Amino acid sequence: MRDTAAQPTRTYVLHPALKSANARRLPEHGLAEAVALAAALPELDIRGAEVVRLSRTSPATLIGSGKVEDLKTRFKADEIELVLVDGTVSPVQQRNLEKEWGVKLLDRTSLILEIFADRARTREGVLQVELAALSYQRTRLVRAWTHLERQRGGFGFVGGPGETQLEADRRAIDDQVIRLKRQLDKVVKTRELHRASRRKVPFPLVALVGYTNAGKSTLFNRMTGAEVLAKDMLFATLDPTMRGITLPAPDGGAGRKIIASDTVGFISDLPTQLVAAFRATLEEVLEADLILHVRDISHPETAEQAQDVAEILTSLGVKPAVPVLEVWNKLDLVDPAARAALALGATGRDRVFPVSALTGEGVPTLLDAISLVFDEAKTDQTLILPFAEGRKRAWLHQEGVVMAEVEAEDGYHLTLRWTARQEKRFRDL
Repeated sequence: MRDTAAQPTRTYVLHPALKSANARRLPEHGLAEAVALAAALPELDIRGAEVVRLSRTSPATLIGSGKVEDLKTRFKADEIELVLVDGTVSPVQQRNLEKEWGVKLLDRTSLILEIFADRARTREGVLQVELAALSYQRTRLVRAWTHLERQRGGFGFVGGPGETQLEADRRAIDDQVIRLKRQLDKVVKTRELHRASRRKVPFPLVALVGYTNAGKSTLFNRMTGAEVLAKDMLFATLDPTMRGITLPAPDGGAGRKIIASDTVGFISDLPTQLVAAFRATLEEVLEADLILHVRDISHPETAEQAQDVAEILTSLGVKPAVPVLEVWNKLDLVDPAARAALALGATGRDRVFPVSALTGEGVPTLLDAISLVFDEAKTDQTLILPFAEGRKRAWLHQEGVVMAEVEAEDGYHLTLRWTARQEKRFRDL
């Protein structure tokens, strides 16, 4: 008998840190995040990790020749098969290092793409990951096939060189990218239809956003009673999920119903290919009436993570007018002395709520705050609708904002009492 199961790949993680770089976070924390990213992939055996401090980068090998030799000896002794570099590695640097060390090498973008490819479950997720991977691969084609160059091209006997294998590969990728974009266009149209039908229903949308592994899915499950995968792992959630929630009323009964949306987590230096490919999914955040920014308050770099999330939301085009509640999650992991300081800091800030999604602590207060956001002041207004605007009239009645209605020669004369949010949604119809 012989065990034919695949053995875990022996892996080493490197985090290059330029001494001159004005980095926002400590290299040691960057290395810890890189190790956590590697642990998110199955069948990897992490044998070691270290920060490589650089005075400058080498165009050929990224790091200096002495360090390359030192690591080569160590990799050979430990039988390392895969090296993960937590940073950007050019195609030339990757080829030279793989040749020198005799290992497979992945940079940060490749690693995140591998994780997303492993997690994609829905057809939409698979398409988005495939598009991102192809867009990334196209930039990394190297001249490895020049022996297949066609020596004749053009007209007559004296023609320039024909299409090289490199150009053929690039064209094949471009053709595949066009095919995927057409399929994703259908996804975008389907999502837009879903959004249009949601606009007809008088339920506001609340989107949970935050850094990866901040506990969004655990909080989502706590709020909705859903069973979305929630693990102590980076990018445990890839496909967005939506559930309805009935908020508590001030008198203790059932209050307003909302729709909560759990989204994919963000990360620093998120590959541009992923942002572009997942735009159809991330655009759900743009439709939100309220954003819950979930932070892992127990993380040593929680402030830096919050800044990364804010930058990504700005790049997506989230309007400043959309209200944001900041949720300080994972209180159960904070020691008692620090918890008192956190509670004091939250008290002095508007729209900040310390919670523990795991134990439920602070979640009822958060739900009450969400209720207050949607219990907005109402104003009275008179509106004249032409008889041809039957769909808009039906929407107003469905929302329950019509106080009185009179038919006249020029159309329906409606007396409305509504909130600013309802008025905006009406104008968007």
